[in-house]
Amino acid sequence: MTTMTKGTKIFAWIMVVWNAMGVLAFVSQLLMTPEMIAQLPEAQQEAYKNIPTWSMVAYALAVFGGLLGSLMLALGKKLAFPLLVVSLAGVLVQQFYNFVIIDSIALLGPSVVILPAVVVIISILLVVVSQRGVKAGWLQ
Repeated sequence: MTTMTKGTKIFAWIMVVWNAMGVLAFVSQLLMTPEMIAQLPEAQQEAYKNIPTWSMVAYALAVFGGLLGSLMLALGKKLAFPLLVVSLAGVLVQQFYNFVIIDSIALLGPSVVILPAVVVIISILLVVVSQRGVKAGWLQ
């Protein structure tokens, strides 16, 4: 049996913090009142109106799956892999809503692509790292 490298462990704990910030962003969005939304620029107000339940469920799976999966990765548990796969699926469904259903690029401009692209890349990286950990045996 091999063990997780120090660099991978550091990466995993950084990902715990990253995904905790995602959970905070999710909770912040849930707590937005109509009055708070009304204070946003008009284009952003449109993005927050009528978000379907399935998109919010995908967002929840993305952030909570990412947080729990990253925690399991940091703790050396193979449960990290399925949790991070669920998180990636949530991320992809959420981005489908953002970029195909509501066309957030047209709504908010091309700069809106940067953070979601980073989120997708990190989500894929977490799945790959956890999958390698399972195969190599350093996730138990």
